[in-house]
Amino acid sequence: MNNSQRLNRLGIGVFERNDQRKEKYKSFYLRKNKPPLLDLSLGSSDLLPPAIVIEEIKKSLSSPLSSSYSLHAATKPFREAVATWCTKRFGIEINPEKEVLLLVGSQEGTAHLPLAVLNSGDSGLIMDPSYPSHRGGLILADAHIEKLLLNADDRWKPNFDSLTNSKWDQLKMMIFGFPHNPTAQVGEQSWLEEAVNRGLKHDLVIAHDNPYLDLALEGEAPALLRCNGWRECGIEFFSFSKAWCMGGLRLGFAVGAEKLIKALKEIKGVIDFNQSLALQNGAITALNESLEWPNNILEIYRERRDRTINSFKEFGWEIPNSSMALYLWMPIPNWASNRGWSDEQFAINLLEETGVALTPGSGFGMGGKAWLRLALVRPVKQLEEAVSRIKPWWNANS
Repeated sequence: MNNSQRLNRLGIGVFERNDQRKEKYKSFYLRKNKPPLLDLSLGSSDLLPPAIVIEEIKKSLSSPLSSSYSLHAATKPFREAVATWCTKRFGIEINPEKEVLLLVGSQEGTAHLPLAVLNSGDSGLIMDPSYPSHRGGLILADAHIEKLLLNADDRWKPNFDSLTNSKWDQLKMMIFGFPHNPTAQVGEQSWLEEAVNRGLKHDLVIAHDNPYLDLALEGEAPALLRCNGWRECGIEFFSFSKAWCMGGLRLGFAVGAEKLIKALKEIKGVIDFNQSLALQNGAITALNESLEWPNNILEIYRERRDRTINSFKEFGWEIPNSSMALYLWMPIPNWASNRGWSDEQFAINLLEETGVALTPGSGFGMGGKAWLRLALVRPVKQLEEAVSRIKPWWNANS
């Protein structure tokens, strides 16, 4: 049996490739006297969620309803909590029946939305680099993919004028996402407002992937719900994975135009049921009683960012400042480029020689070529250990 053309177009994802390499490394590091794996490749926080969230989930698990299927009607308390959160967070009124949808993470939303709004051969626009589900969702929908190249010299600002008017007229959907993964830049509200204006002018869906809303270390994170016109053409995806440290619990939600929420809901109806009511109750507690929780972890990430960047700088690896928590976006050094190493090869060599796992930037698109992403998902002591392992390897090769 042959794989589908869609699957062949998807290829092996960057995180799957990372996982295969890490497993290989773990299997031989003891035999070859290598240090144990220090995994900084995945944005899965080492920090615990709020204690009251965990307690609510534990308490709710004893209810028989928590082990039953949860259909859309059962998510009403969650959707109402989201609507209340939107009022507190953005000062807007949201209809929980028509403008909110529970998701199994924002990744699910960005991957499944193209199935709901695009026909085979329609064109969708993604940023390059961007999170893999943005490209993946368009491939699953048999869409034609246009890319808007982001550039370090422009501070990763999207240049909408780089596409001709005829290209804009051909587009049916744009997937945006600031604060931006992988470049770790917060971005600006005006960029998103221009995207929405393009959506209104050219009649295309604007999907804004916003799991890092509450993790801006500098500036204020953009939000689609602050833009005029989102009810006509927009949908925004949020997540509990990052700001509330609940990645493994797989909880997210969408807020958007009624027609887009309805379309995505119908797609979900043939793909999955909703998360357990116990997890939903934990998420409700996070929104209602832990609204300020993300602020508690920002200083932790700030310290990790600053100390790690400074440690790298001591031996010559100059790394741009990240205005968003959780990641560093690191250029391949000139000495590695001169050796002909791609970002992929650099990450392989680094892992094999030091046991430190980073993610190659090209896994997020060719716009990430010659970059690496480091996730600040370990305590400062372990991050500094990673730097101390890299330093002698760097000096021996540079």
